[in-house]
Amino acid sequence: MRVIFMGTPDFAVGTLEAILAAGHEVVLTVTQPDKPKGRGKIMQSSPVKMCALKHGIVTYQPKKIREKECIEYLRGFAPDMIIVAAFGQILPKDILEMPKYGCVNVHASLLPKYRGAAPIQWAVINGDAVSGVTTMRMDTGLDTGDIIEKKEVVLAADETGGSLFDRLAREGAALCVHTMQSIEEGTAVYTKQKEEEATHVGMISKQMGYIDWKQPAAAIERLIRGLNPWPSAYTRLNGKTFKIWKAGAEEGNSQKDAGTVVLSDKKQLKIQTGDGMLSLLEVQLEGKKRMDIEAFLRGYEITEDTVF
Repeated sequence: MRVIFMGTPDFAVGTLEAILAAGHEVVLTVTQPDKPKGRGKIMQSSPVKMCALKHGIVTYQPKKIREKECIEYLRGFAPDMIIVAAFGQILPKDILEMPKYGCVNVHASLLPKYRGAAPIQWAVINGDAVSGVTTMRMDTGLDTGDIIEKKEVVLAADETGGSLFDRLAREGAALCVHTMQSIEEGTAVYTKQKEEEATHVGMISKQMGYIDWKQPAAAIERLIRGLNPWPSAYTRLNGKTFKIWKAGAEEGNSQKDAGTVVLSDKKQLKIQTGDGMLSLLEVQLEGKKRMDIEAFLRGYEITEDTVF
């Protein structure tokens, strides 16, 4: 089939590669405009654009895909199908009705749960036992279209936002290719979403990573995993940002206030939370490299009753 592919981050790259490997003709990739990154504000292309360039595919980067000139530009490629994977803009009706076989979205949750942005991180933060990917026939709503196929993924006990991201990207790529085949063959089944079961999640921000020590240790531990590798969970230590990359939640409480160190020796550092204790396992002090807690404690003394 002639395919227009729309996507932006790493999550979408595997799907683009899988579509090409399956023998489809990707006539155009559509991705977000280049953005300045880092201290030098150097313009950086999206992962999807870099992948497209590698394969010699024409790339289009509109600021607003809804504009008439953008719609007409896409129409000129006469696509059989448009595939969308974490593109970052909502498509208007004129584009949704353009392809012969419609527009298909690869969404990183088991719809109708977690419509919207960042479903991967929220699955970890909320302690879900199962996540997955869904292929969906797009409509004008936000992730509200008919479900075509789903693939469940069981979360590991130490699952992070990053590890689940990688797993769902692989599953989503394979599921997309299978969905495309079933649509082309006329065997696809479309199931309406149950609106009463729908939930919505918003964007992840850096501010979300600031740890509220009054929360239970189990919730903080999930936050740390969910925001690993970005934007990461952090607190403040002696006026400096102190990132926590890995931790363990333990039962039991002391008489100390939340955020207070209850145990510190050469091998371990435990902090009182709103319920239970958080044992730090991997940390990074501002200006220093990431290291396990034993290595950190060899070079930085933290006494009991220190307050984070």
